[in-house]
Amino acid sequence: MLDHSESRQFIRMDVSCELTYKFPDSDQLFIGQCLNLSGSGVLFTSENLVKTGVALELTIAPNNSLTPPMKAYVEVIRTKEVQPGLYEIASEIKGIKEV
Repeated sequence: MLDHSESRQFIRMDVSCELTYKFPDSDQLFIGQCLNLSGSGVLFTSENLVKTGVALELTIAPNNSLTPPMKAYVEVIRTKEVQPGLYEIASEIKGIKEV
């Protein structure tokens, strides 16, 4: 559902789907859960702590046929532990590549 009351530059879309991410210099994939995305960022959860300032390559494959898969290069701008062993990670999109 789109939230038009948002005072940000881009509207956030709630997207509940699995995503994978990796560090640019690694082939090891980690799994996360996408919470929402906008034209400038992706918010997701992960069982792995990712530090602020780290670059990641995300691959998001939504569960519906309306939203195409996306590969985004992001920078982590905030990480907070929302429950023991689960982290909410806010990231800023630096580039997008077609999957």
